[in-house]
Amino acid sequence: TPTRSSPSSSATMKIALALCLATGVSAFQAPTAARAGTTTVNAKSASVPFLEVPEALDGTYPGDVGFDPVGFTKLDWDMSETIVPKEAFGRPSDGLPMVYWMREAELKHGRICMIAIVGWISVDLGFHFPSAKYECISSLSAHIAMVAEGNMGFMLLVVSTLELVNSIALYQAANGSGRAAGDFALDPFKMTNDDMLVKEITHCRLAMLAFSGLCTQAALYEKGFPYF
Repeated sequence: TPTRSSPSSSATMKIALALCLATGVSAFQAPTAARAGTTTVNAKSASVPFLEVPEALDGTYPGDVGFDPVGFTKLDWDMSETIVPKEAFGRPSDGLPMVYWMREAELKHGRICMIAIVGWISVDLGFHFPSAKYECISSLSAHIAMVAEGNMGFMLLVVSTLELVNSIALYQAANGSGRAAGDFALDPFKMTNDDMLVKEITHCRLAMLAFSGLCTQAALYEKGFPYF
């Protein structure tokens, strides 16, 4: 049976939600074009000191600490070929380096996770769509409930539309538009600067780890916020 939360518990929930909202703000900045950088031969990674810095991680991108222990940035694979083959439209450029795709994916997943953390906690704090059928749904059970209600079709439409827009941006970048990875020119408050770009990617990385832990904790204990 439902129980009434204590005042201290409610205050804790509100503070946690406010912190989540604060960390998500920087996701709506437009990254500037990459800065030129250099990597010293045999230089050691700042994040993993016993490993050498991959050649592609030369400090060009904000938040670059030389972390690529698996070697993804060394792959010689132009993913833009999977969007529009060069032969199809005669793309004039040589495509995009793997490090560009890695940063694009890192920003995308990080931004989604920052929003997802706020959404997950908000639902478990009692924020739902205005309908009786949504009132008792927790974040953990939301997917099953949405599939049963047939709402995932609309979600698929929204995601497909966003991915189409993203594909157009990537196609233009592969054609030499100069677009920076993750840049959608969305900066209404003119907050973009080097410091904010580093903060954004830092929050992205933290959010990806935090959301994984959030889901795991919620599934293990099957309790609402704060999930223990």
